[in-house]
Amino acid sequence: MITIERVAWEDPRGVALRATMDEEMHERYGAGHRDEDPAVTAERDRALTVDPATVITSILALDEDGTPLGHIAVRRLRDEVELKRLIVLAAARGKGAATALLSEGEQVAREAGAARVILQTGDKQPEAVALYRKTGWEQIDVYEPYAATMPWSYCFAKAL
Repeated sequence: MITIERVAWEDPRGVALRATMDEEMHERYGAGHRDEDPAVTAERDRALTVDPATVITSILALDEDGTPLGHIAVRRLRDEVELKRLIVLAAARGKGAATALLSEGEQVAREAGAARVILQTGDKQPEAVALYRKTGWEQIDVYEPYAATMPWSYCFAKAL
């Protein structure tokens, strides 16, 4: 059984899960393109950085003994509410943790008064794209801050 817990962005369990995500994303995407303008790389890094002041809450998925299995954050992005940094540990995938995290993230967005919630994922994350489509998310145009430096992104919205 998976339980869901809302925590602060600084919660060490969330910090550790995000570090694992960073490692996985580095394996998938590498360090960038060698011929890329360093200014573009720096701007992309800025776009992917989450300002803790914008985070409404982080959410953890925990197994029966309290071991963290996954994480997602809910933040304000201009006048929208965005889900960020969804990760489920490889050993826990396929057990419903991602769906539970998305559902709780949607609930947080509702509580924040959002009419919809948005998210962005990369082109080398087909399992994430499949999850979002399966759970009722609709693909939308790539939005800022990703459009300029990650036009290959997949962005999604879900009406609340």
